[in-house]
Amino acid sequence: MRTLPRVVIEPLVRAALLEDLGRAGDLTTDAIIGADQTATVQLVSREPGVIAGGDCARLAWELLDDRVRVEDLLPDGSRVQPGTVIATITGPARALLSGERVALNFLGHLSGVATGTATIADAIAHTQARVADTRKTIPGLRALQKHAVVAGGGSNHRFGLDDAVLIKDNHIAVAGGITPAVRAARAHVGHLVKIEVEVDSLEQLRELLDIGADAVLLDNMDADLLREAVHLIAGRMITEASGRITPTTAVPLAEAGVDLISVGWLTHSARVLDIGLDHVPR
Repeated sequence: MRTLPRVVIEPLVRAALLEDLGRAGDLTTDAIIGADQTATVQLVSREPGVIAGGDCARLAWELLDDRVRVEDLLPDGSRVQPGTVIATITGPARALLSGERVALNFLGHLSGVATGTATIADAIAHTQARVADTRKTIPGLRALQKHAVVAGGGSNHRFGLDDAVLIKDNHIAVAGGITPAVRAARAHVGHLVKIEVEVDSLEQLRELLDIGADAVLLDNMDADLLREAVHLIAGRMITEASGRITPTTAVPLAEAGVDLISVGWLTHSARVLDIGLDHVPR
């Protein structure tokens, strides 16, 4: 899969290192580890999962000391089992120890996002549906988290408010209905900007079908209602299901025939993948 440009990830990794090192650096490591000591460590998975964030981990060490060497780093999207070696890192011991937590924070969190995505992608693989993320991301980490979703076999929804129109329930309420909201959006944006509208009933869907849109977000509908909605749409719009979806509930929703299933917890509540840093004795 594609990798994120260094210009995207470096400011985030630098900020994390600055936050951790503070004003005086690593007091513990500097006190007990000699400046000329070297060491070798390995990133090792403690549980099954999907890796993401390897470039962030590598950069955390390389920014501290350009003599650090990260070797055999598994590419993002790799599936691991307990005991899988993700990378071997060799270099000045102070840099390895001082960068450990920042490297593991990025790698564990983003691998958790990728692993959570994979649980749903695997569960619905027998259908036409794809799992997608949302804008419910940790502030500042959106590009990294959305990259991790792709690593886990998912698809990216819009990256921000400026790359697509998504007319949600509050927009509809304030605008006075679906029809005036869609008309206003069409008059405002360019011809290349897609318009998606959220509906939570078949009545709203029928109104949307009359005026048309590129995609419809079918919110909090059960599988039976989704199936009926997909039948009404008949391929005229991209269909997306959302609303407190789990790996278990995703299956019947996907089997209802929707194109996308969007899941907020993939990014805002991802469980960290347990990855450790083990010293390799000489």
